[in-house]
Amino acid sequence: MELKTPLYEAHVRAGGKMVPFAGYTLPVQYGTGVIKEHMAVRERAGLFDVSHMGEILCEGRDALDNLQMLLTNNFANMSDGQARYSPMCNEKGGTVDDLIVYKEADDRYFIVVNAANKDKDYEWMLAHQSGEVTFTDVSERYAQLALQGPQAMKILRKITKEEHIPQKYYHAVFGGEAGGIPCIISKTGYTGEDGVELYLDSERAGEMWDLLLENGKEEGLIPCGLGARDTLRMEASMPLYGQEMDEDVTPLETGLGFAVKMSKEDFIGKKAMEEQGEPKRKRVGLKVTGRGIIREHQDVYAEGKLIGHTTSGTHCPYLGYPVAMALVGAEYAEPGRTVSVEVRGRTVEAEIVPLPFYKRSK
Repeated sequence: MELKTPLYEAHVRAGGKMVPFAGYTLPVQYGTGVIKEHMAVRERAGLFDVSHMGEILCEGRDALDNLQMLLTNNFANMSDGQARYSPMCNEKGGTVDDLIVYKEADDRYFIVVNAANKDKDYEWMLAHQSGEVTFTDVSERYAQLALQGPQAMKILRKITKEEHIPQKYYHAVFGGEAGGIPCIISKTGYTGEDGVELYLDSERAGEMWDLLLENGKEEGLIPCGLGARDTLRMEASMPLYGQEMDEDVTPLETGLGFAVKMSKEDFIGKKAMEEQGEPKRKRVGLKVTGRGIIREHQDVYAEGKLIGHTTSGTHCPYLGYPVAMALVGAEYAEPGRTVSVEVRGRTVEAEIVPLPFYKRSK
């Protein structure tokens, strides 16, 4: 049985086309369509329901030590309110999930995990905990709304005070409020644009959804579904768990070395990654130069030789052309190389290009 987020009825009322995703029924798009939703986020603002994401609390005297061992990034030098992205690896160095950790206090961390991996992640944390620590799955308590786009902060300022808005990227304000509704306001995102996520009591999700849409009318704010979320993250070249990485792909192979601190004393997967040495394959960007759209799980060839496979691919509305990401042999990963991708029995030409495909101008 598919679960529903607290905003299910709001999506149906707004004309959302509902589809199953990560165990939930969610809107893939509204009547406006994916392209208009995508362009709204690039040029104005879009509102996403991401309440299907999981939230786990890590509390106790040994909370930090547990995070240091479970996760590849280093959390020792974080200030209260700071957020940090990290993969979580298995003993082989493969990726269990990628997640974001928010520090609320020295003995309290708020962890946001991917919806499809929530139960698996929670069980992994419980199985590997040590010392004085408690992990609690609090996903049911929280709704999560993502307000994204160049006008996002202007809209937010209509309903909250400046002190409740994080001043820097990858920071959050705990114990804030917006429109009189208590919430955590976090400045992260999965679209490549400015914006925030609001974490709030799931029972007040509908109230916040309506409040934001009402206050964002002048700025052109519209609700956006999973379709636009995927094309936006593709343009911004953000990896998606289950596509760019999984239990058999290390964070180093998929270009997440910035979040793997090999200088840390130890973490699960460190020994395996050290033994593997320099990654034998790399995540690259592909710009389609021929005719056609490349999707995931398609073979990539160079000079007639199989060199890897695509992980994600789509037509990007803002850029105006199709792109893909692929895992290819490291020796073939340099930008400028011409490759061909097998798409349903025919060949589509592409060129390896640097990532990200799109970067917003500040």
